[in-house]
Amino acid sequence: MVAVVAVFGPTASGKTAVAEAVADRLGTEIVSCDALQVYRGLPILTNQPSRPTRLVGIREAREEMSVGAYATLAHEAIDELVDSYGAAVVCGGTGLYLRAALADLAVPPPPADGVRERIRAEVEADPVAAHARLAGLDFRAATAVHANDTRRLVRALELAECGHSLVPEDDRLWSETTRHPTLIAGLDVPSAELERRIAARTNAMFLAGVVAEVRAALTAGVSHTAAKALGLEEIATLPEAEARERIIVRTRRYAAYQRKWMRRIPGLVLVDARLAPDQIASRLLDRAGQAGA
Repeated sequence: MVAVVAVFGPTASGKTAVAEAVADRLGTEIVSCDALQVYRGLPILTNQPSRPTRLVGIREAREEMSVGAYATLAHEAIDELVDSYGAAVVCGGTGLYLRAALADLAVPPPPADGVRERIRAEVEADPVAAHARLAGLDFRAATAVHANDTRRLVRALELAECGHSLVPEDDRLWSETTRHPTLIAGLDVPSAELERRIAARTNAMFLAGVVAEVRAALTAGVSHTAAKALGLEEIATLPEAEARERIIVRTRRYAAYQRKWMRRIPGLVLVDARLAPDQIASRLLDRAGQAGA
């Protein structure tokens, strides 16, 4: 019997509405697997659900958040829902957080104080030399990370210095093993429709006051992790019209990345996201063997 239904998909595919429909049918709650929705103070920018959702708005924007810390919280929340209601729903678009919520990943410890800052300075000063150093420490990771991909290069060096790898030989990220019997749904949207939804949602964000929200968050202070929220830098540095267009372009690229990630998930059940949320929920619960639960 499936105990966890996970809803994944590209941004603007309608994950929240589907997850809420599934949770209502199952009489349970939703656990978010979105890396940026954990932050308070950015509900418009990070498209936080209006309905109470586990692990949404649990950190101040000035605080850091790691995959390891998230995994512990997600496991506790999912276990509590399964014990209390017999099922849990997981929803979000951050692939690594999805796997961290569903499986027991071997997450390396965070770097010691000052290590990330030192490596980031090294990469910014000479990414080619930093990449060459990575090749000497972890050749497999160096072949998977381009010298221009500074974020992943920093992380690969952090891991290599403490004896771990960004690309381990036994990559459990793609394992079918989960902590509970799980059905993972992938919401599929044709490219043209997804682009239309992305533009509409971006425009709605600006109408809802995202500029004021971002300015307030920056005044209070944001962590390096929270600063990765898509659109924050554009709103902070560009005129509104230009920021809006840049965000749409970047969101399209991110959605394309999410779609590629989604298709690599073992056992994924792909569903047409153009259907109504209730229809999708019915199909998923039929597939899970829990229709009418």
